[in-house]
Amino acid sequence: MSFRWGIAGTGAIASGFAAALGRLPDAELVAVGSRQHQTADKFGERFAIPPRHRYGSYEELAADDDVDLVYVATPASHHHPHTLLFLQAGRGVLCEKPFAMDAAQAAEMVAAARAQRRFLMEAMWSRFLPAYVRIRELVAAGAIGTVLAVDGDFGFQLPATPGDRLFDPAQGGGALLDLGVYPISLASMLLGEPDQVSAVGELGETGVDEHVAILMGYRAGAVALAKASLRASLGCTGRISGTDGSIELPAMMHCPDGLVVRSPAGTEHLHLPATLDPAGIGEADTGSVKPHDRAGGGLHHQIRHVHEQLSAGHLDSDVMPLAESVSVLRTLDAVRAQIGLRYPTPDLAFLRPAGENSSAPGDVQKEEATQP
Repeated sequence: MSFRWGIAGTGAIASGFAAALGRLPDAELVAVGSRQHQTADKFGERFAIPPRHRYGSYEELAADDDVDLVYVATPASHHHPHTLLFLQAGRGVLCEKPFAMDAAQAAEMVAAARAQRRFLMEAMWSRFLPAYVRIRELVAAGAIGTVLAVDGDFGFQLPATPGDRLFDPAQGGGALLDLGVYPISLASMLLGEPDQVSAVGELGETGVDEHVAILMGYRAGAVALAKASLRASLGCTGRISGTDGSIELPAMMHCPDGLVVRSPAGTEHLHLPATLDPAGIGEADTGSVKPHDRAGGGLHHQIRHVHEQLSAGHLDSDVMPLAESVSVLRTLDAVRAQIGLRYPTPDLAFLRPAGENSSAPGDVQKEEATQP
């Protein structure tokens, strides 16, 4: 069985995803949509998409019946409306992180997927990388005992460039949604939704959060700490501490190529390249890795999971469940409330039927996402 993909957006992450699709024999990239036909054409030329399937609006992409699944790679501010657009058109959706701007949007997306009986998943690609798979295996096996603490930080010192989506509140910019979601998702994967959330943060001149720290508490006694920054270059590492040992995630913690496991048995360094399939991990030390094996930077793992879920008749993921995507956004909502971070309300008129103050197709004038 072959799965026919369309991509909404033409930025760097969309290009990486297109390259990753080329690694899977059961995947076809058949269409692309952008807010401008010129950018769709350029993307289509690069990835051999037929001209008739290169669209200058997302509505046209949604209407393409040759598409089974759409990867939403538009800015965070439009994950919600674009996901609804594609679901309502009968397409399955893999939506980039953050899943939505808030938990209410996320819940609406989930409800739409269930009403349409279509597959939906947040593209939290870290969950499917070899290192994260091994983390779950180690914790489940009791290798470090009971998890008591999860720490992670992710940050870079970046200039506030005018028009940059990271500093634009209208596009869901800021450190929290773009970077902080990774350590928060790691904590969620291991500890679930926190019972207490305490946050401090600094907003910049454009109104987005540029520096934030979050402390999460759990009734069972565990704690988690996440930091994210656009002002400081953080370590970009993670650590999981248990009663009998620890697991360290080296930089970059959201896509590590290995782990350090410390236990009563000693210290073990695990080599788990993010770009390779598990069967090819041993080849990385010999220098025999082919360029094709690095295509997509590791995004192919989540694509394979989507295919496996659909082939098994599932419309949700057991690794990145929809309920957990909503839960993570509840945590992010709590953080935003405490640091005073607010986003403009998007105009979703283009989703309304004609005659109800609807806008013209392609009225979403935002740049496509450019980073994972």
